[in-house]
Amino acid sequence: MDFLINGIMSVTWQQLVMYAVGIVLIWLAIKKEYEPALLLPMGFGAILVNLPDSGVINQTLQGVGEVTGVVEWLFKVGIEASEAMPILLFIGIGAMIDFGPLLSQPVMFLFGAAAQFGIFCAFSMATLMGFDLTDAASIGIIGAADGPTSILVSQILNSKYVGAIAVAAYSYMALVPIVQPFAIKLVTTKKERCIHMEYKPGNVSKTMRIAFPIVTTVIVGMVAPMSVALVGFLMFGNLLRECGVLKGLSDTAQTSLANLITLLLGITIAFSMRAEEFVRVDTIMIMAIGLVAFVFDTIGGVLFAKLLNLFRKNKINPMIGAAGISAFPMSARVVQKLAQKEERGNIILMHAAGANVSGQIASVVAGGMIINLVTQYL
Repeated sequence: MDFLINGIMSVTWQQLVMYAVGIVLIWLAIKKEYEPALLLPMGFGAILVNLPDSGVINQTLQGVGEVTGVVEWLFKVGIEASEAMPILLFIGIGAMIDFGPLLSQPVMFLFGAAAQFGIFCAFSMATLMGFDLTDAASIGIIGAADGPTSILVSQILNSKYVGAIAVAAYSYMALVPIVQPFAIKLVTTKKERCIHMEYKPGNVSKTMRIAFPIVTTVIVGMVAPMSVALVGFLMFGNLLRECGVLKGLSDTAQTSLANLITLLLGITIAFSMRAEEFVRVDTIMIMAIGLVAFVFDTIGGVLFAKLLNLFRKNKINPMIGAAGISAFPMSARVVQKLAQKEERGNIILMHAAGANVSGQIASVVAGGMIINLVTQYL
């Protein structure tokens, strides 16, 4: 009983805040089903690492040098030392993606680029709010709407805010069904949201599907070499899917590998969610900037679609632009659901899916470009 009383008495108010954060993340995962594979382990991990004298941090592991605690060991080996976890996750993501809707409508590539506007908006905001260049760049990449990319960039740039950035990126990815409809309605009229688009599926040959990940990797490697780790593993996963001779490996990448890495990544990120490092004014600022980044991602894509409509006879439903973020396939589904709500029978899902997978490529390219620009400047 004395041990229990002493443990309770040693809990700080910052740790209580982190318990609340962990419970909210778990609630969002279970009750709302928002990105449960990530938010649940992140939420539980936030509680684990903030228990007084927690064994996942303060328990020495024999044979692993100065590292103490299994969560710290996972963090240092899987994220800090090699960035292995977020990169390996891209193999699974690539194996899940069907680039067919994008290849049949190449114009959708433009929306993936336009919807990265939030990155540069958040980067500028973070700089103006006093963050140094590497931290501002790491915070800005929240606007990629891609959790693994956000973690990787912040780690490579040695940001002090890896935990806060990861929580912001994954939390707002989970809240896409709430954030995006609000942002879309800010800059569109009901008439625009009711625009119908005819879908004519192109003949995307198997040869094209196989060539696409190879050609994309080579081109991106030439343009943004720092993106190769991200794009290369994403495209390798897609090549497993499309080659037709490695179905077993493709299925493993989509299920076992992706699930295992996601599980470990979620609970490992909790190492950066210790109360003394997380409960700070800086964290609140990062969460606010992250929300702005997601809103401006959406607005940037929508406004770009409206700009194209000035020159097109067959108008694009501007909500398609909002699907250009990396949150695949959630954003495409949100756009389709909103279209159906505005006018029953309006089907724009395949167009939105094309923009959405384009956003997946654009986000990792943007991440590599940010790393390249910042490292060259420094």
